[in-house]
Amino acid sequence: MNERLSRRDVLQKSAAFGVLAVVGTAGCGKSEPKGPSCSDTTSLSAADAQVRTSLAYVDNSLDPAKICSNCQQFLPAAPDTCGACKVLKGPINPKGNCKSFAPKTT
Repeated sequence: MNERLSRRDVLQKSAAFGVLAVVGTAGCGKSEPKGPSCSDTTSLSAADAQVRTSLAYVDNSLDPAKICSNCQQFLPAAPDTCGACKVLKGPINPKGNCKSFAPKTT
């Protein structure tokens, strides 16, 4: 029971563990990107952040028919980036949603 590990054994086992960790986490990746994260409100005033909260803004809408990019209030930006809104201040995800959703009219 007085077995000692050599430095070589420790390095080999550590390298093997590292490879397993990298391979294991690669398999846990998400298959579908959800778009940009537009929930950073650190630059907003407390009042503006409160409006976002009271209107229940979320980065990813649970209802695909009610997404920000289909709302009259949404101001789009470049593809795969956060847009803006006429009602809410701060970054707005095109796939997001809030209580002030108003469908675009054609």
